[in-house]
Amino acid sequence: MRHGKSGYKLKRDCGSRNSLLKGLVTSVIEHERIVTTVPKAKAIKPLVDKMITLGKRDTLHARRQAAAFLETPASVKKLFDKLGTRFGQRNGGYTRIVRLGNRKGDGAEQAMIELVGSELVKRAADRAKRREERLNAIRQGTEEGGEAAEK
Repeated sequence: MRHGKSGYKLKRDCGSRNSLLKGLVTSVIEHERIVTTVPKAKAIKPLVDKMITLGKRDTLHARRQAAAFLETPASVKKLFDKLGTRFGQRNGGYTRIVRLGNRKGDGAEQAMIELVGSELVKRAADRAKRREERLNAIRQGTEEGGEAAEK
């Protein structure tokens, strides 16, 4: 029996499992949403939550702990600059797992793990981009109209 044994083995030895989990957590922090299998998503959920808690703390010790776990300096920077402030008022529950169905090749059940609120951030960025494009189109239209009036 596995009394008191927490965590997921994921059919890997210790080193492979640790590097897999580090890579997945880094990807979630960088991209805010990844698609993986359900056991892997369940395995990294507490680790992502722990990293965001470190990001909220924003001390030198917390930065060093996060840098020791995450693989890229860009992910550490994003964790403390953007995600720590975004989840500053939230007490846990930073991630969401959504099941997507079975993978075509081997039938493994897929899941998307994402940061809560990332859809709002992406939607706001898309809206700002579309607004910029409309403003640029209007500016170009007025410039062309002004040239036609001068001729």
